[in-house]
Amino acid sequence: MTQCPCRSGETFDACCGRFLSRAELPETAEQLMRSRYAAFVRRDIAYLKETLWPKFQKTLDTAGLAAWAEQKQWVGLEILKTGAGGPADKLGMVLFVARSLEGGEIREHREYSLFRKKNKRWYYVGAEKDVMLPG
Repeated sequence: MTQCPCRSGETFDACCGRFLSRAELPETAEQLMRSRYAAFVRRDIAYLKETLWPKFQKTLDTAGLAAWAEQKQWVGLEILKTGAGGPADKLGMVLFVARSLEGGEIREHREYSLFRKKNKRWYYVGAEKDVMLPG
């Protein structure tokens, strides 16, 4: 069985695979964050678009996103902090570091992601890079 690329310790099918297959919806902002990372690893641009806040879906440069994702070999995800984003919440935040191998070097993408729930479904709204949270 294949381990999930989001590094949850679960198998892909038990973790992000159920979301990428569209069999289930993520119940928390962190689950959506992890599944979006897995979508980048698997180059599932359609999932990335579907989980983007609806207002931004029309203008998403899917070709550019696909080209960017293709340049990277993702090697790890580390969730540093979460805020709200539970099943009963409407807003959530996730601070994470995603690591990729590019040109023989490990690169880090650090992001503070914002998520919002609409009609019982979580969406990625946007991000601030290089944010340091207190505590």
